[in-house]
Amino acid sequence: MAMFRQRRSTEQDPFTDLLFNSLLAFTFLFLVAIMFLNPPAKQGIIDPKAEVIITMQWPDNTDDDIDLWVEDPKGRIVWFKNTEAGLMHLDRDDRGMANDMILVDGEKIANPLNQEVVTIRGTSPGEYVVNTHYFYAASDLPVDVEVKVVRVNPKLEVIYYGTLRLPHVGNERTAVRFTVTRDGSIINVNRRYKSLAPVEAL
Repeated sequence: MAMFRQRRSTEQDPFTDLLFNSLLAFTFLFLVAIMFLNPPAKQGIIDPKAEVIITMQWPDNTDDDIDLWVEDPKGRIVWFKNTEAGLMHLDRDDRGMANDMILVDGEKIANPLNQEVVTIRGTSPGEYVVNTHYFYAASDLPVDVEVKVVRVNPKLEVIYYGTLRLPHVGNERTAVRFTVTRDGSIINVNRRYKSLAPVEAL
């Protein structure tokens, strides 16, 4: 009898086993819930919606101020005094070195890049006009301006890439004009001049 009691005490109780497994499952589910409640932060991820990206760049480390003007098929124009027009947005108005200081860890650092960017978040059928305007000159020298128009969707496609020279302050030149058809195709890429800047801006 004593021998039977000793052997029975060494056997595992089914109730204890069930309780232990239930506790283990509860702990696992609790940890999974915590993970879903606090997902890891995705820092530095930018997901801009854009169909077309237009960039204009001129020599770095200069005080010259060149402006980008873009007109959509409905005649709406985006420029430094009107940074949003329809589906177009001027992402940055670069005034040469005047606004090229950025704050990093409490210290001002110069950003030498002179660049303006316009994003078009949805295209309408019709003609788009992209102009450059020489707003302010730090010297009397002409400025070479590089303009690139890239279509992002449905695949990456360079619509236009070229350089034009702005000889003096107040000079406005058409970098490119292109037409979007109803089926989304881009045709009639040309550089025929069309003024977009009002007289007071010239």
